[in-house]
Order: sequence, then C-alpha cells, then structure tokens
Amino acid sequence: MTDTTPQRRALAERLTRLGVLVSPRWRAAVEAVPRELFLRPGVFLPVEGGRWRPVTAVGTDPEEWVRIAYRDESLTTQLDGHLTADQVSGPVEGSPTSSSTTPVTVVDMIEKSELEDGHQVLEIGTGTGYSSALMCSRLGEDNVTTIEVDPAVSARADAALETAGFSTWTVTGDGLLGHPRRAPYDRVIATCAVRRIPYTWIRQTQPGGIVLATVGGAWHYGTGLAKVTVTGDGTAEGGIIGRSSFMQARSQAEVPIAGDLSARTAYADSERQVELSPLLLEDWMPAFLAQLAAPGAHFTRATSLEGDRLFYLFDPDRESFAAFTENKGAWTVRQGGPLPLWDTIEQALIDWQEAGSPDITQVRLRITRNAHTYWIEGHPALRWQHRLL
Repeated sequence: MTDTTPQRRALAERLTRLGVLVSPRWRAAVEAVPRELFLRPGVFLPVEGGRWRPVTAVGTDPEEWVRIAYRDESLTTQLDGHLTADQVSGPVEGSPTSSSTTPVTVVDMIEKSELEDGHQVLEIGTGTGYSSALMCSRLGEDNVTTIEVDPAVSARADAALETAGFSTWTVTGDGLLGHPRRAPYDRVIATCAVRRIPYTWIRQTQPGGIVLATVGGAWHYGTGLAKVTVTGDGTAEGGIIGRSSFMQARSQAEVPIAGDLSARTAYADSERQVELSPLLLEDWMPAFLAQLAAPGAHFTRATSLEGDRLFYLFDPDRESFAAFTENKGAWTVRQGGPLPLWDTIEQALIDWQEAGSPDITQVRLRITRNAHTYWIEGHPALRWQHRLL
C-alpha cells in the first residue's frame, strides 16, 4: 500500500494556511488518518454531459489514486442510493447520494465544534467514515458514536474505520431521531443538511453542549452552518456561523420538481412586474433568506423552446407557485395558490437590502420544542418563526 504520509502532511499544511486547521491535536489527526481508505471501493468523477466516470481503488495506478484522494474537493462515492464505482465500467448518469466531503469543510466544522478531551460526541451521517476517524483519532474511539441511515454505506465505513485501526459506536438507523443510548452528548455534529434541526438532537445534548448542523438544504445551496448551545430549560440558542454545504439527510431529501412546468403554472391568480430580479436567488444569502421567508419553497430553473430563461418557485404543500419570464431584461411574475410566494420572498429581500444586506453570520437562531425562530438583531422585519407540527 502506498505510504501517503507526505500527502497527509501537505493536506494539513494547506488547511493550516487557510486558517481552518488551528489546533495541534486536530492537525495530528489530519496527518494520521489516511483519507484514501475511506474512498473504497472507488469514486465517481464528473465528466461532460452531466455524467459520472467511475474510478476504483483497485485497478487505478496507485499514484493517480492518491492524487484523487487528496484533492481539495468533495468526492462522490455513491449514486442513486445504491450504485458504487466498482459496479460499472464506464460513465453513467445519476444523482449523488453519498460522498466524502471536501476536507476543508470537514475540518472547519470539527474545529468549530469546540471538542475537548473527554467529550462524548454524536455524529449524524457517517458517510465514508473519514470525519468519524478524525474524531476517533482526536478523542478516542470510545467517545464517538456515529449514525448512518444507509446500511451499505455504514458497512463500508465500518470496514474503513477498522482498517484505519478504529472501532467506534456505529449505528445504522435514522439519524434525525438521534441515538439516546449514550445520551446526553456534549456535542451533536451533523454531516448532512436538514431543513430544521430536530428537537431530538437538542433533547439528547446536555446543558452547555453544542449542536452543529447545516440548515436549509432544499435548494442544495443557500445553506448555513448553525451552531447552537443547549440550555438547562431544554431550548437552544446561537446563530449561523457561516456558509456550509452538505447533502440533504435522506429522510428530509426533497423530490425534484419535474413534469410539465407550464401546466403546473397554467392558472395564475395575479401577474405583475417584479421589484427585484429573481436572479438574486442564485446568490447564497438571498437564497438562504428565501428559505427563511418561505421554508416550503423550491427554486427551479428551466429553458423555453425559444431558449429563454425561465425561473419557478413551487411550494407543493401549499399548492402555490410563482413563474418568472424575462423580456428584454425586465421580469414578470405570475403567482397562484394561497401563498403569494414571490411577494413573501421579495419583501424579505427588500427588508434585507434596506437593513444594509447583512451577512449570513448575522442571523441568530433559537430552538424550542415547538418552533425555530430566526432573526437579525436590530431589524424587526427580519424575523421568521417556523412552527413545528
């Protein structure tokens, strides 16, 4: 087996220069854990036409495999919930359902969790097991519990962890339900995106403990890393500490809007010129705000037969839509259903701009058993409460 010590040290050095890797103990973990062990049996690399080229650990030149393993990027390890790179011989189509997240994101999240010696940590989403191994290296394997909903993914992660010399508490099940057997935990860290943080995670974290999770997720961007501290009364408070991007938790994954979009938007209740361009929704912070203002909304892009850009917002639960068309740089919106989607989102964006366009890190968050409340201090219009059913 190729010795990847130089590559691990180089990775640690890059992360240190970026300001992501700060602690000497975490640097030692990055230098100790071989990322390539957690990519077996292989990965899918994107190629033209939206397809994926399989690259397997066995059968690939060892030096090439190592170069791939230590790329500064996320590497897809599963498509469509079942397909791995060793099962195909050429480029395929599919949607990524498991990956090894880019090390800069993994390490940044772990550093921000403020883990200390003796802490018990619950990881939601084992994935390849690489982040689990980093935490085992730093905390000791007896202090790490990791949950993975996919039995096949969990089995591969277990094998990789064992090869790397770790035997942690690996559980197969729905991570959104948490894992009370070893609760309360000092830290709960989710390596998947959720529309909202399940109250179960708050309940299984001891007072003073931290829950760290990416919230948003339905749009695959415009998501934020939430860091909240649990209090003695069973609530949690904190805020969004930066941008973050993870795959959605399987049980919260949204089904893409498909079919005849023109038919779905045929009957509108209103039509008007927009005050703000829907192109704003392609930017990270406006997309995040849109999900706060209309948490059930899906943003969909399409192209007309004439080649014109078309944008849509759909809220399937509220049976509402907003359809945008462009004419010489001017946008018109048609809206239908009980919730005026674009009116709601556009007003949030106007309020945000009038407040000086504060960064995502200015968003505060409080979680109770019954609701998630987001706000930006000093701006009463920038406040949203998401009631839990």
